Amino acid sequence: MDTSKRLLALDVFRGMTIAGMILVNNPGNWGATYAPLRHADWHGCTPTDWVFPFFLFIVGVAIPLALGRRKEEGQDRPAIFRKILFRTLAIFAIGLLLHLIPRFDFAHLRIPGVLQRIALVYGACAAIFMFNNWKRQAWIGAGLLLLYWALMTLVSVPDGYPPNLEKDTNLGAWLDRSIFTTNHLWSQAKTWDPEGLLSTLPAVVTGISGMLTGEWLKTQRNHYEKLTGIFGMGTLALALGLSWDLVFPINKQLWTSSYVLYTTGVALLFLGVVYWIVDVLGYRRWIKPFVVYGTNALFAFVLSSLLAKLMFSVKWSIGDGQTQTLKGWVYQNGFETWLSPYNASLAFAIANVLVILGITWILYSRKIFVRL
Repeated sequence: MDTSKRLLALDVFRGMTIAGMILVNNPGNWGATYAPLRHADWHGCTPTDWVFPFFLFIVGVAIPLALGRRKEEGQDRPAIFRKILFRTLAIFAIGLLLHLIPRFDFAHLRIPGVLQRIALVYGACAAIFMFNNWKRQAWIGAGLLLLYWALMTLVSVPDGYPPNLEKDTNLGAWLDRSIFTTNHLWSQAKTWDPEGLLSTLPAVVTGISGMLTGEWLKTQRNHYEKLTGIFGMGTLALALGLSWDLVFPINKQLWTSSYVLYTTGVALLFLGVVYWIVDVLGYRRWIKPFVVYGTNALFAFVLSSLLAKLMFSVKWSIGDGQTQTLKGWVYQNGFETWLSPYNASLAFAIANVLVILGITWILYSRKIFVRL
């Protein structure tokens, strides 16, 4: 394969992932959401728990495709690292800004977050890529998974608790409270954060798995040789993740090592199917919406977050000291009046996906691609 030619499957997979993120983040009613569209309560995994690691995996895949030639040609490394640092800081800053809007309450600003984790994983993976070949990348990934397992299961928590995987008393929760204090953690928990500092270590390995996949896709092997490798490694990673789950449970909130292997396996199998359908068989009539999303992925995610905040922030009095939000009004009058609660909630989420798609389609038609 000519590696200079863009692999459509990557844009499609990225677009499907972003559409999935918007879908699961914006139900009409959190209390009436179909089970596959909710995160697992703690241990375990649902399709919703695939979405974030899929995105980090794709971030990793893109790194050798974007930086590989510069690395091989020995281009100005300080300039490359300045660009990596700028992109890392910019994504992190956007994540903080989204948490500040609309109140700009710095005293309770949540410091960890989805975009912040994306930024840290991108920065760490890009640096690892620039200094290491694929074999050392793989060893680093394996080492981080084992290190995280050891820290979470063998190291006692300084608060006086033995090693444990409970929400409030595990080592990662203690570290986040110690560094960020409860004022700067996820508001729905206060005592721990699903994008906490310690769990970023295995999240980096999710990105490394994507980098190794990107390296594989860059080789001169034919489509079917590449697909064999993707499906083979996907099956192996899935099996290893399910096996490790027996002693170190799959858990998205803790981003456990078993979760990394399991979701990497699912991501590889998913990517392999899309690659086979789109780039090998050439069935492409259905892909345009996902390409539109995939080529402006970060913009689409940020826009969806801003739209959600806007719909919660715009409110008015309806008497007796009660207020009505714009989201509540739209949901009640546009969906709840003619659909069952679960279907109304799903329809509202789908409407969000379509609205953001419409805006990103306008940008795509005008060849406007938001890049950092």
